[in-house]
Amino acid sequence: MALRIIITGGTFDKRYDELKGVLSFKDSHLPDILKQVRITEPVALEINQLVDSLDMDDENRRSILDACRRAPEDRIVITHGTDRMVETARVLGPAALDKTIILTGAMVPFSVSSSDALFNLGAAVAAAGLLPKGVWVVMNGRAFAWDHVRKNYDKGVFEDI
Repeated sequence: MALRIIITGGTFDKRYDELKGVLSFKDSHLPDILKQVRITEPVALEINQLVDSLDMDDENRRSILDACRRAPEDRIVITHGTDRMVETARVLGPAALDKTIILTGAMVPFSVSSSDALFNLGAAVAAAGLLPKGVWVVMNGRAFAWDHVRKNYDKGVFEDI
């Protein structure tokens, strides 16, 4: 069973720019991450966009939905910024694609030593093979249905609603 990972940016793929003192995008960490974690099944990587989810708009979300529709795989993981992940899930969910679609991200960039990116990606890949078809948010070691999740900004975690 093949898996597609659609990359959209977010904190997951940010890098620290030492000269400017800011987090920014250069390219995706996913090729290096996949080598490191040694996933044994075929994985297709697709860079859809590299954007902070706070800067996403309807056009960005349509691009993600179109990529999911076009994907020949029926298991998809989307790396996404956590601030607007739920909004994107609410675009994908009603489309009712006959696929298992997992959105995941990181609160700390992969390039920073205490990142949760590897854990969340591993959980998302496992969830893509275990959860039924539909749209899910997988963060903090938990899976949430797309229409029953929110980000708790005070605690920095995702939770059921």
